[in-house]
Amino acid sequence: MGLILFVLLVALILGGLGFALHWLWIAAVIVFIFWLIGFGLGRGEASGARRGWYRW
Repeated sequence: MGLILFVLLVALILGGLGFALHWLWIAAVIVFIFWLIGFGLGRGEASGARRGWYRW
């Protein structure tokens, strides 16, 4: 009985981590897209102007 509960607990933990990691990947892709947009817009500005929300 204890082994069945242990396997169930492990399955629930791994399932929860998989769900959380899936959403973290989606958030990472969204941040990356915003970074690319900001990088592209920053290239169009004058070279001496302020670069926006990050510096290179």
